[in-house]
Amino acid sequence: MEKSKVYFTNLRTKPGCNLLDKLQKLVIEAGIKNIDFKDKFVAVKIHFGEPGNLSYIRPNYAASIVKLIKELGGKPFLTDSNTLYSGRRHNAIDHIEAAMENGFNPISVGCNLIIADGLKGGDYREIPINQKHCKTAKIGSAIADSDIVISMTHFKGHEMTGFGGTLKNLGMGSGSVGGKLEMHSASKPFMKKKNCVSCGMCIKNCLHEAISFDENKKAIIDYEKCIGCGQCVAVCRFNSATIKWNESADSANEKIAEYTYAVIKDKPNFHISFIMNVSPNCDCSPENDVAIVPDIGMAASFDPVALDQACVDMVNNATALTSTELSDRHYHEGQDKFSHIHPDTNWKVGLDHAKAIGIGTDEYELVIVK
Repeated sequence: MEKSKVYFTNLRTKPGCNLLDKLQKLVIEAGIKNIDFKDKFVAVKIHFGEPGNLSYIRPNYAASIVKLIKELGGKPFLTDSNTLYSGRRHNAIDHIEAAMENGFNPISVGCNLIIADGLKGGDYREIPINQKHCKTAKIGSAIADSDIVISMTHFKGHEMTGFGGTLKNLGMGSGSVGGKLEMHSASKPFMKKKNCVSCGMCIKNCLHEAISFDENKKAIIDYEKCIGCGQCVAVCRFNSATIKWNESADSANEKIAEYTYAVIKDKPNFHISFIMNVSPNCDCSPENDVAIVPDIGMAASFDPVALDQACVDMVNNATALTSTELSDRHYHEGQDKFSHIHPDTNWKVGLDHAKAIGIGTDEYELVIVK
């Protein structure tokens, strides 16, 4: 496979050319205008940030991309799927409120926000992919039903995958609650009876009648009927319906690649990464630790695998900052920064699997945009 092109611009500015101008120039030179946007529904996949975490992408950047898509005739909307864990982005109502709290609203970004998998995380399309781990993928309906997918990713570290890049944003981020359960866990949900308050919400929302009360009016699961959709986890407010975190990091990385395959299957797609505020952990936490390297720049490509590889290389080639998670772990220059912070992960597994199933290549040519 020939090398993919990854376009890159640094964060230096001058009078008459600010960072938003540079972003537009970057994506135009990378070829975004080659996509036919005319009257197409365009899912702009982004992470709105967990309130309290300040390392997410600023809404100004999203507004710049939305404006360009509109100028090209598209109908863009910002989107993300609900989280598997209980938090501020666990359902569509709280999720949108959290997004607006972080500055994402129709006035600031110029388009509507749609939570891809609906009110409680159960609105999805099951896309056939027939891959190593997943025969189908449960993708949030708004993303699955879109005509075009544009991803905007904050590149950073991640506790489970080593780093959180474009594949993580697309694969894990587009999965419904049940899809996230499939990627995180090799087993079905279970009930912590001590936490059950007998509210019956899990029973009411189980589409397969797999949940009932036992003699003590505690929820129990009939695993002969349970399909592992994760809806009970999504609706439980008391941490009774929960997950067995028994998936290896390698398997999870490969499943994320397979879900990414489902997201971009048979539709135009384009990807942007922001290599700034490179925090050691995920933006899903309600806080962010100090960046491990100086801000580097912005990159864009039609190839999400090449883009992730280029971002990893740029971070690993950057000088490590002092008084960070890296220095706490006695980092020495030349070591892989993400593997050093998260030694139980192997980020390369995900990229290798993505390459093997035809998403893209890790061989790239870096094109500098001034």
